[in-house]
Amino acid sequence: MSQATSSNGYVTPAATIERELEVKKSRFIARAGPVADRQAALAFVEAVKADYPDARHHCWAYLVGNPETAASAAMSDDGEPSGTAGKPILNVIQHKGIGDVIVVVTRYFGGVKLGAGGLVRAYAGATQQALADLPLDEHRPQRAFTLAFDFADEQPLRHWSDQYGAQLLSIDYGNRVTARLAVPVEQVDAFEAFLGAQGIERLEPPNDD
Repeated sequence: MSQATSSNGYVTPAATIERELEVKKSRFIARAGPVADRQAALAFVEAVKADYPDARHHCWAYLVGNPETAASAAMSDDGEPSGTAGKPILNVIQHKGIGDVIVVVTRYFGGVKLGAGGLVRAYAGATQQALADLPLDEHRPQRAFTLAFDFADEQPLRHWSDQYGAQLLSIDYGNRVTARLAVPVEQVDAFEAFLGAQGIERLEPPNDD
């Protein structure tokens, strides 16, 4: 069953973990963790290769964004027969409904050939083990606001943010205070009403974050 929280929200990794599976003397070491984009995913793969430089294969798949409408996804068999490694890894990720995630499965060959079906089961099984234990956070769609206000408005703004789950991204002090906030989309109407009541100025239209 998918673990996605809704059509808008979804779950993401809260940490990086590693699990190991042995199949006919081959070791399959699955490392799963959070990634924000393709560049971060490729850096994650390189880190795994550095940790296991003598392994024969480092197969992987990642998915960035909402798993129902992924912004980016890719996979690699890294020398295994086509379709026997990267695709099974990605299939498990999609089945779990996890976004902003990568899984790299490192294989140490044990001398016994597994065949295509055996490889698919092994790579999927190692991925399943890692994702089953992966701690998760909920990703909540947000909208970013850039604001300008008087010093006296800062404390009410911080209080509202704490109360409604908004995140203060940056704040600068000059003649006035300028700040950037990420507001959960379901609280945008309430935030607009708060800004109007406080007389806080928006410096630019809100952007989806």
